[in-house]
Amino acid sequence: MKLRLLAGAAGMFAACLATANPALAQEEVPGEITVSGSAALVSDYRFRGVSQTDEEMAVQAGLTVAHESGFYVGTWASNLSGWGTFGGSNMELDLFGGYSMEVASGATLDVGLTWYMYPGGASTTDFAEPYVKLSGTMGPAAVLVGVAYAPKQEALGRAYLSGASYATGVPDRPGAKSDNVYVWGDVSSGIPQTPLSVKAHLGYSNGNSGLGPNGTSIAPTGEYLDWMLGADFAIGPVTLGAAYIDTNISKSESAYLQPNFSSTKNGSSIAGSTVVFSLTAGF
Repeated sequence: MKLRLLAGAAGMFAACLATANPALAQEEVPGEITVSGSAALVSDYRFRGVSQTDEEMAVQAGLTVAHESGFYVGTWASNLSGWGTFGGSNMELDLFGGYSMEVASGATLDVGLTWYMYPGGASTTDFAEPYVKLSGTMGPAAVLVGVAYAPKQEALGRAYLSGASYATGVPDRPGAKSDNVYVWGDVSSGIPQTPLSVKAHLGYSNGNSGLGPNGTSIAPTGEYLDWMLGADFAIGPVTLGAAYIDTNISKSESAYLQPNFSSTKNGSSIAGSTVVFSLTAGF
């Protein structure tokens, strides 16, 4: 995506990878409904370790409405730039919904689907991705493991075989479809008697090793790992975050994607190591 984490999504870690974990404040509303959300300013929007904003800042916000039965729906949005041509408003708008339930003492199962939209972009860019997450505690740590599988869709297909062919605007394989799987684990823990918490993430992507119909792909080199180590400092409803994010995508692996996979500023890979800073307000 992203490290992108879906702000406002059910579960304590919510994407991603982001870039930073938002702290969500919840407001109880009559009628057994809970509304939660957040707004964030991040120094880079990293989705599964890859920058979606050309290694520049992003403004992000999300909102979730949940019923006490366990059903929930929500939305999350961010500005975009980065590699490829997202088109339209250069915005990502995610819609998600699912069901969360306690399956054992301290263990919660969350099953849902995210619909990734790029308003005004190519009609073949939007795609759906079901997910399953299991969260709980291990001693002082909160732990989450998840699997997201996007079935074969044109938005995930390898339409272009290289960055050079994408520049022509004529797909090498029009209508090609691919699927994608993402497996990840998150862990976080508060430091006793302090407003500090530490967090970590490891993700594995396997999908289309190329450029999709809009010059993008959520697994651009086919198979790779992404990881994150970070810390958050909470001040009331506001959280300051810093996270080190990296992938194992090498320069040689991403060479055929050029120039799509390069920063416009210095030509460096947008999947290289970085530190992402964030300022998040929960509401």
